[in-house]
Amino acid sequence: MKKIFVTGGAGYVGTSLVNSLISKNFKVSVLDLLLFENKITPNKNLHVIKGDIRDQKLLKKIIKDHNILIHLACISNDPSFELNPDLGKKINFDAFEPLVKISRDSGVERFIYASTSSVYGIKKEKNVTEDMSLEPLTDYSRYKAECEKILNKYKSKDFTITTLRPATVCGFSPRQRLDLVVNILTNLAFHKREITVLGGAQLRPNIHISDMVRAYELFIEADKSKINGEIFNVGFENQTVDELAIMVKNVIGNDVNIRKIKSNDDRSYHMSSEKIRSILNFKPAYTIPDAILDLKSVFEKKILKDCLHNSQYFNVKKIQEINFK
Repeated sequence: MKKIFVTGGAGYVGTSLVNSLISKNFKVSVLDLLLFENKITPNKNLHVIKGDIRDQKLLKKIIKDHNILIHLACISNDPSFELNPDLGKKINFDAFEPLVKISRDSGVERFIYASTSSVYGIKKEKNVTEDMSLEPLTDYSRYKAECEKILNKYKSKDFTITTLRPATVCGFSPRQRLDLVVNILTNLAFHKREITVLGGAQLRPNIHISDMVRAYELFIEADKSKINGEIFNVGFENQTVDELAIMVKNVIGNDVNIRKIKSNDDRSYHMSSEKIRSILNFKPAYTIPDAILDLKSVFEKKILKDCLHNSQYFNVKKIQEINFK
């Protein structure tokens, strides 16, 4: 039985991933600060450790005896990072190489790193592929790109390293986020019956959270000769923000009003996920409307509480609320 270590395993994607891994009879250890409620389903094959990836002594103690490490933990996205850039650097960048070294030296055979598609910056090309130059626009994406370079130095026949560049994830997770573009629009449409679109022409690549989980699981089992030292975009649909808003309206209801205002946010790129399809035969199974429909169902059942204001669903609000340092 493979033993998998997941940093940030109690996060938005992490919770869904860990629940899925447990259901497939993997043994899973999670390291997470647990700033949010722990929504991972308890199981005899699950060990959740409350801790910080900056704590190297702790890492050396708990990573040993694991075959695979999936590194999700970070101060996620630009707004959260910019609240405290020094903190963001310490967690997202400074802690990264020690984690890689400790993983290798502890006998981990496969290290899977969650980077971000925002490392590309603004591209005019029709399809952004993994071999294109990186032009990150923010410190968050710049440090993600720097970590990719660091990880590549540790590639060996005994230590398989892979970087994933995910599109923006959407849909329902037990540890829900409502501060990601599709989820934001869906939340506002359902609860306020109005969507505010900033700009609208910017292209945004998205992927359903269930497909993101499937992607991580694919790299656990993939032939290492196909993935060692490789980088893979992981996305599905590339839509403009205007198109996303219309999708949301079509699912939530025709009474939803779409209000447009100008925006200085010019990030726009059409991400190609052809490499992961051609090499590993990965094809997304879920659509953006599927994600919207899942959220609509959750809202209707009132599974989430106070969706417009509850800091549990908004990273920036929670970090500010607890004064995380």
